[in-house]
Amino acid sequence: MHSIYDWFSRHRFAVDVVLMSVLWLMAMPLSISDGGYMRTPGQMLVAGLFATALLVPLAWRRTRTVMAGFLIAGVAIAQWALGISPMVSNIAVPLIVYALAAFGPRWASLCGLGLAMLGSIMLVTRYFYDLTMVSLADLPYTIVLILMVWVLVLFSWTAGDLTRTKRLREQALSDRAHRLEIEAQHERDLAASDERAHIAREMHDIVAHSLSVIITQADGARYAAAANPEIAPETLATIAATGRSSLQEMRRLLGVLRGGDEASTRPLPGLADLDELLLGIRATGLPVEFTVTGTARRQLPPGAELSAYRMVQEGLTNVIKHAGPNVQSTVHLVWNARGLDITVHDDGRGATAALSTNPVPQLPTRSPSISPESRNDVVPHAGGQSTKTLHPRTGPLRTVSGAAAAGGNGLRGMSERVKLYDGHLSAGPLPGGGFGISAFIPYTEQ
Repeated sequence: MHSIYDWFSRHRFAVDVVLMSVLWLMAMPLSISDGGYMRTPGQMLVAGLFATALLVPLAWRRTRTVMAGFLIAGVAIAQWALGISPMVSNIAVPLIVYALAAFGPRWASLCGLGLAMLGSIMLVTRYFYDLTMVSLADLPYTIVLILMVWVLVLFSWTAGDLTRTKRLREQALSDRAHRLEIEAQHERDLAASDERAHIAREMHDIVAHSLSVIITQADGARYAAAANPEIAPETLATIAATGRSSLQEMRRLLGVLRGGDEASTRPLPGLADLDELLLGIRATGLPVEFTVTGTARRQLPPGAELSAYRMVQEGLTNVIKHAGPNVQSTVHLVWNARGLDITVHDDGRGATAALSTNPVPQLPTRSPSISPESRNDVVPHAGGQSTKTLHPRTGPLRTVSGAAAAGGNGLRGMSERVKLYDGHLSAGPLPGGGFGISAFIPYTEQ
């Protein structure tokens, strides 16, 4: 039945043509015969023409409702003006009133109702009550006839208006369902895009860090093994430990993606795992100074701690990859009233301007004239906010503005992670050499 209803809805004009044809075949003989009274051939021809003119426009009652209403109204008025007696085909009038109320615009519906009510009075006074020849005693009978015709017209209009209301309600529900389907699809696309970005960040942080450590250890062992063969076992042990740790991280990530019961339940790394991370970094031969200032007012969300961990990991990985030999790096965490400040610096050969963001933290040399009060100067960070950022050895960080440039995948991933928690990130080369990364993560999302 649903498919049949859909077919009728898609082929409205064809259905209306068939219904009009059936009605024409049924009404035409009765309209010509005029209730069984004898007529002349001319009268029968005129009656047939008017019957056809009244019924044929019903084929467009749903596709071109206003046009059909004008045609039927014009034929009915011409019939009244020429004095042609009412016939069965005049049933087209209440039918078009219904169609105007159901499928036409509101103005056409009301105009059709008013014209049909007026036509009822014209019909009764023309054919059933002559004001010049009938006495006043027949007036109540005439009023009853008018009321009966009005009831028929009002019934047709009311039924059409109810059909219109039901159709508009169904259309509104269909539009709402379609809109919800589109919104759901957009939400799925956004969720999939966000998940892809999250997976890309995790894969980059895991693979880039582990491969950088492994490559650095392998290159160092290759050059040092010729002079001191005992270094090779230690280097291989570091490479194996790094590989196993990265493989475990990859298995955990893939297990989460598969969604199986065998997925690892190992918690995500956080600030408590920084010591283990720094041990692995120091094993590569990179000196790392790690300091923490202040205490946390409340615990960061697990995702924010993961972002802080990945930022330190990515910053030190970049030091291993880009800073060159004989480098020292510094990791400093500052807990303040609003959240956590993270800085990662090195004194190597720095990086190209293509890896910088805007603004860029600058690391000045320490001046003997710096007073303890000046170490708490407020300096601007990215996003137009201000916070107290201290370098562990040389005093406050200063920021300068530079041309914004697109960073690498690591910096872009760090920036995305920090922005998820309403934080901000700045990174760039330091004056005199080296590279610095500074980020702020608030306690809670805003």
